[in-house]
Amino acid sequence: MIHTETIDLYQHFSQAKAGDGGMVSVYALEPIGKVDPNRRFPAILILPGGAYQWVSPREAEPVAMRFLSRGFSCFILSYSCAPARFPTALREAAMAMRFIRENANDLHVDPEKVTALGFSAGGHLCGTLGTLYDAEEVLDIAPSSVIRPDALILCYPVSSSQGRTHYESFLSLCGDDPALMERLSLDRLVRRDMMPVFLWHTRTDDSVPVDGTLKLASALADKDIPFSLHVYAYGRHGLATADD
Repeated sequence: MIHTETIDLYQHFSQAKAGDGGMVSVYALEPIGKVDPNRRFPAILILPGGAYQWVSPREAEPVAMRFLSRGFSCFILSYSCAPARFPTALREAAMAMRFIRENANDLHVDPEKVTALGFSAGGHLCGTLGTLYDAEEVLDIAPSSVIRPDALILCYPVSSSQGRTHYESFLSLCGDDPALMERLSLDRLVRRDMMPVFLWHTRTDDSVPVDGTLKLASALADKDIPFSLHVYAYGRHGLATADD
């Protein structure tokens, strides 16, 4: 069985609305009948892409359906995009993590197995969630242990703000603020106490060049973070579940 609902995080946590997002779509697995009624499922917080200008539906419910079939409860965050700037989307992702963990018992979720999964600009948001979970911008949301994901999956992410990159995503997130763009480059945010990271990209991505993912992988290696990197020879940007 699957429990579904949509949660307005701002309303749920009695916070003033900061953007047009902050909505979580819940797809939570439930134990069937009397077979292992106390079972807890691993969870995935899905952060679709969209250049911080919109939230792509292609990287939302279709992804949740695939992971549901493999025994994961899924939570899709529709986060605020431009004209909302940093840290609005990050704060909403932090609220989503808080919601998942605070309601873990009711949702039959294992609070120690909550992964964040992001695509493109959502991959960047995922990366900031995995590195800035104890930053001053989110300290009022919840303790860092509640916000911190247990693992990250970054799918053709917008990673680096320098060199060959998708500059429009950083412009949407940061406005014309070079210092903030530099700060939010994921390769610069990597820290030694990070969670494991799974990365994948395609060599022929002509929208978000693979260069940023390679920089990020190098930074992870430098900090001795467990990671897996997959660069496929061909494939356009925005593959989502990589099927028809």
